[in-house]
Amino acid sequence: MLKLENKVALIIGLGQDGNEGWGIGAACAVQLARQGAKIFGGNRSSESTSKTKNTILENGGVCDIMTVDAISSKSVEALVNACLAKHGRIDILVPNVGRSEPGTPATMTEHIWDAQIDVNLKSVYLACHFVLPIMEKQETGGSIVCISSIAGMRYIGKPQIGYSTSKAAILQFVKATAVMYAQKGVRLNTVVPGLMETPYTKNLSTRFPQEGGYETFKKMRDGQVPMGKMGDAWDVANAVVFLASDEAKYITGQKIVVDGGITSSTGRT
Repeated sequence: MLKLENKVALIIGLGQDGNEGWGIGAACAVQLARQGAKIFGGNRSSESTSKTKNTILENGGVCDIMTVDAISSKSVEALVNACLAKHGRIDILVPNVGRSEPGTPATMTEHIWDAQIDVNLKSVYLACHFVLPIMEKQETGGSIVCISSIAGMRYIGKPQIGYSTSKAAILQFVKATAVMYAQKGVRLNTVVPGLMETPYTKNLSTRFPQEGGYETFKKMRDGQVPMGKMGDAWDVANAVVFLASDEAKYITGQKIVVDGGITSSTGRT
């Protein structure tokens, strides 16, 4: 099951913030490659993708990387065209670019708001804009798996209005587009991560600082999860692999929430 031989997966955002642990995009690339997919990746810097690429190649997989500005139409189009030139098709798309900045509607500057909408939402639109016409022409169609967040479903204790709004918008973008393309052989679904411990989490803790540093931040996040601890990038990647696979061929316009029970909880035990 979940075999992806001869499938081409285009992943945008598969770099690493440091070498400790795995980020979501990197884990998705590795896990898709383990199931046989050929990986073509786009990332803002090629240096941060070395761990991802080397892991795939060392395990006998196929992985090509090029730099991309995920919010530039010209850059994303060039990435898509390069993937087509290399493999002749795109079967799976995972747009995984995202960033969270603190702020309420009153305190967040217009510049930060615009940047949040661009990186979190426009990046998804641009990837789909250039890939959907390709997938609908393929006899086998394609599968697009977007990455949202539980912050797009409920308030999770941090004032991050730009991030929350854009992640909520992804859910509706996917649902509406999935219906538009349902008869064209293209499926769109969303994986919704909860609190995950990744290299980015340590970076995040500096933007939402607390006394005691990262350990206090981690303890707080672990305590918010009914299962008692944060998940990791592999938990998300496994859901992405399933939705990308033929085993999910009758699933479209849906979301899989990977959150250890947070969105099912009142916060009380």
